[in-house]
Formats: sequence, structure tokens, C-alpha cells
Amino acid sequence: MGFKMGIVGLPNVGKSTLFNALTRTAAAQAANFPFCTIEPNVGEVAVPDARLDRLATIAKSQQIIPARMSFVDIAGLAKGASKGEGLGNQFLANIRECDAIAYVLRCFEDGNIIHVANKVDPLADAEVVETELMLADLESLEKRYNGLEKKAKGGDKEAKLTLDLVERSLKLLRDGQSARLVVRSADEEKSFRELQLLTSKPALYVCNVDEASAADGNAMTRQVAEYAKGHNAAVIVISAEIESQLAQLPEAEQSEFLETLGLHEPGLNRLIREAYQLLGLQTYFTAGPKEARAWTIHKGDRAPQAAGVIHTDFERGFIRAQTIGFEDYVALGGEVPAKEAGKARDEGKEYVVKDGDVMLFKFNT
Repeated sequence: MGFKMGIVGLPNVGKSTLFNALTRTAAAQAANFPFCTIEPNVGEVAVPDARLDRLATIAKSQQIIPARMSFVDIAGLAKGASKGEGLGNQFLANIRECDAIAYVLRCFEDGNIIHVANKVDPLADAEVVETELMLADLESLEKRYNGLEKKAKGGDKEAKLTLDLVERSLKLLRDGQSARLVVRSADEEKSFRELQLLTSKPALYVCNVDEASAADGNAMTRQVAEYAKGHNAAVIVISAEIESQLAQLPEAEQSEFLETLGLHEPGLNRLIREAYQLLGLQTYFTAGPKEARAWTIHKGDRAPQAAGVIHTDFERGFIRAQTIGFEDYVALGGEVPAKEAGKARDEGKEYVVKDGDVMLFKFNT
């Protein structure tokens, strides 16, 4: 199951530096973790999860395979992108293919790095990107409106539901607000997703700061945090320059480097985890002598759906899932002791998988 986060931003905000640090970090992990560059601007990285190493040690696994996410370096943003100016059409198409968007916002002053607007203002930068996406969404919905209205008047129940969502979305967009703020019920969620609105995608504001602000942020990052509350978006503070330097150091020297800066872990680890959370994802594990592996599913997925992530045949022929909670697996020392202690449960088709479950599926071929 692949999940993509698009990285967007104006020129000279640190977007490419951040993406390059991501891909270098992943490449440095290649001896232990799978990594590939799918395209020149797409990097696949491991989702940090210390639980996986603990499971591998207990199960004496020969190989460790973490969950993965893809980050897409989306280029070509300029005012007028929604009308196809510059690389606008490609820019919008690339965002449409992503599951979430990370807005890289420059939150540092540096006279040697010219800002495209000749002024460092992260909120204005965010609004430039958001405005182009809103304009594209407005055009998309307005094109569909008359056709939906005609069907709804003709008694088409699905068209009536969709039209109601379109009207609510249009009201927000015309007021300069993103479609993420549309209030909708669980029953409406599927129809809402089918609108494929760019501004409905989960958003993460990445505050790119200087070295001195990496640990605690600064006045600009606090402005962004306040701004994000009104836009239903998440926020993270990171120094792309520090991450770039860190990615070039041997692993043995990285902890010491971070400590000197008052940091506990690479900012990229936090970025990846935040993206994972933003998308409503969670992890279950499989563990054995051959490999210990993390699998990505949506929160709320049931056992057959979790099995289907491994192989579609597992979902189609699902019978049951032996399930051991992560804490039980670790505390008792593995699958066999957990079984002996009565902590290995056989769960059926209605079981909602919990984060950290260690699972073994039985299925019909």
C-alpha cells in the first residue's frame, strides 16, 4: 500500500534541500531498509518505528522491513498555476496524485538567499499556494454544477447528495477557505473524496528554520502554528540545512551532532511520523525467523483488509487472524510464550486491527 506526500513551496524556501535530505537519508539506510527512487522527483523512505527492531530481536528475524512512504518533490508553482501558467497544469496534476501536501514555508532571515517576494512572510507563501489550489477547485466544481443540478432535479439521489457537498464546498472556496473545512458526515465521506478537491487533502505546514531555531522554533513558526489552527492543518518545525548536514554524516556521529544542537532525533523522523499520522494510518506487524515486517493500514481497517495489504488472495480467502498485542509479544518473549499464556487470540472478519498488533493470517487458497 503506497502513500504519497507532495512537497510544495515557492522558490528559495528550502523545499529541494529538504527533499534531497530525505532521499539521502533513505539512501544511507539502504543496507538495512528498502529504498528506491521511483522517478527523479520521488523518494521512498522508511517510516521510523523502534517497535520493529524489538520484534526482530525476539523473533530472531534475518531481515527487517519497515513500512514505507513516498515523498514527491513537486516543482513548477507560480501565480497563475490554476490557469496553466508556467508548469501549472503539471503542478496541479502532481498534487492530485498525492494523498497529502506538505507546504514548506521559509521561517528564517538570510540576506544571502533572496526571497521571490523580496520579503520573508511564511503566511503569505502559504496563501499563494493555497489560493492556486482553491482557484483550481472552484473551476472544477463550477464546471460540474449545472449537470449535477439537472440530475438532482430529476430525482437522482446520488446527484442530490453530491450537489449538496459541492454547494458547501463552493461556499467555503468563494470565501477564501479550503475544502478541508467542509463539515461532513461519515456517510458523505466517500462522495466527498470522489470530488477530488485539491484543498481537501490533509495539509502539513513545514516551518523551515535556521539552526538556532531548530529546537524551539521562533516568532514566525508560532505565527504559522496559529494560522494552521484555522486551516485544519498540522505543523512541524525543521531545519532543512541541519537535515542536509546530518544526512552526510556517518550514523555513529549523528547522535552527537544532534545533541550539540539540543535535538533528540532527526527532524525527518518527525516529518515522516507526522505525515503518517496526518493520513490516518497505523501499523501492524508480522514477525518470524525469515523477516520482521511493518505493514501500513488505515485506522479502523478490519482484519481481512489488513490481510489484503500483504496479498489480495489473503483478503479474498480470509478465515481468521492469530493476533498478539505488541506489549504482550514483547513482555512474554514471542509467539510461543504468548500462546502458552493465552495472549494469542483468533480474530474473525469483524475484528478492527489495533496499532501494533502482531498478526498471522489463515486463509483459503
